[in-house]
Amino acid sequence: MAMSAQFVVLCACLLGFYPIPDSLSSKDTSFCHGGLVVIYPGLHIDKCLVIPKGEKVREKVSTVWKAPEISFAGAHKKTMYVLVMVDPDAPSRTKPTSAYWRHWLVVNIQGNALKKGKIQGTTLTDYYPPKPPQDSGFHRYQFMLFEQLPDVPVSLTEREKSSRGKWDLEAFVTRFNLGKPVAVLQFLTQNYKD
Repeated sequence: MAMSAQFVVLCACLLGFYPIPDSLSSKDTSFCHGGLVVIYPGLHIDKCLVIPKGEKVREKVSTVWKAPEISFAGAHKKTMYVLVMVDPDAPSRTKPTSAYWRHWLVVNIQGNALKKGKIQGTTLTDYYPPKPPQDSGFHRYQFMLFEQLPDVPVSLTEREKSSRGKWDLEAFVTRFNLGKPVAVLQFLTQNYKD
């Protein structure tokens, strides 16, 4: 007796072979903390979430909308910050051989501007929108905000400048003594037609 295709897919999802669309694992949900807000023209992200399929939002995040506004109400006016956006799932979550893929890196962000939802700083890596490869499943796009030590210039090495992929985020954080992020946020999306 043949099983229906829907039953096979349901069993695969429950056993963990395929991610269940539009839901987060408890690990993905607990990643976010600190009050960071990411604002695209049609999407306000203030907690961990899966980008919704409807109204072509996933397509707009990947191909239409430019760099989001970033807001952090907890910013100290006289403190400088470092903002990192990475994909730890490049090229896929099951085989992240190019992780961390650096999508955006801004340093010297003024706390008083960040508090108002503006990023005034020095861009070391221009914003590259989240574009997961076709059929690679869900990817996490993580935003991390670090306090930057005063009078410590933050930069990329020549090797880091030459490629966005396989970025050693931990080495970067250690090199500039950034410590733990003061706020983190992530969303999940995948590349397929809505």
